[in-house]
Amino acid sequence: MNKKIKSMKAQNNVKLVLSYLFLIFMVVIIIYPLLWTITASFNPGNSLVSTSLIPKNPTTAHFSRLFSNDGTLYYGKWYLNSLKVSLFTMLLSLIFVSMTAYSFSRFRFKGRKNALVLFLLLQMIPQFSALIAIFVLAQMLGLINSHLLLILIYVGGQIPMNTYLLKGYFDTIPLDLDESAKIDGASNTRIFWQIILPLSRPMLAVVAMNGFTGPLGDFALSSVLLRNPEYYTLPIGLYKLVTDKMGASYTTFAAGAILISIPIALVFLALQKHFVTGLTAGGTKG
Repeated sequence: MNKKIKSMKAQNNVKLVLSYLFLIFMVVIIIYPLLWTITASFNPGNSLVSTSLIPKNPTTAHFSRLFSNDGTLYYGKWYLNSLKVSLFTMLLSLIFVSMTAYSFSRFRFKGRKNALVLFLLLQMIPQFSALIAIFVLAQMLGLINSHLLLILIYVGGQIPMNTYLLKGYFDTIPLDLDESAKIDGASNTRIFWQIILPLSRPMLAVVAMNGFTGPLGDFALSSVLLRNPEYYTLPIGLYKLVTDKMGASYTTFAAGAILISIPIALVFLALQKHFVTGLTAGGTKG
């Protein structure tokens, strides 16, 4: 019996060690490129090639160049453009997704289940497959170089999947709360704002995070609609830093990439206490 217990303990220890080794390996894979990007942003010159991870002659010249506004580089404007697009996308996504999800969760109407299935099917269509149609539409409406059209398209892309997720979370909130509020004279609008939304903060945090980070990482759509350098968002602007027209400045690109992570980190820190709970909460009932 003792031998069997010792054997089980040994197996558990081996599994534990292997688990830790795997986690350490994954952390190294994730952290190493980030550290390389940070150190590259302080490297003199324009090349990412370096003999050591820590630069021998670190410089902040690349960060200074980002905000120099020398006539070809508008990093400050790109940064503000990206923040504007991301913030409006996040706010509008929260409004439209929460209202749509509440309608699907609390009301029964013709075509409800078919609409939910359609939302899932829309997520299977790659975004780039509609780029030509979006470009033609933007030209017809005279909205090339328009952040408004970009925001509306981002918001529309956020609605289907996030509606399905948030609707599943709303389904877990007991209907008894709605009925009790209606007995006290509360309308559906008041129930939505004062009962459902406060109880749904974890999943709302997930929707907000998705809405904020999506535009910051998008290149394909913004590159089709934004042609003037002053209207660029950060993904397009940073891409231009590594093209021949702007001198293929990879180290300046690295500096710009580090700075773009700051607002994402701040939003994540503000939402983190709700974020993990929201990712694992809720079911998706039809």
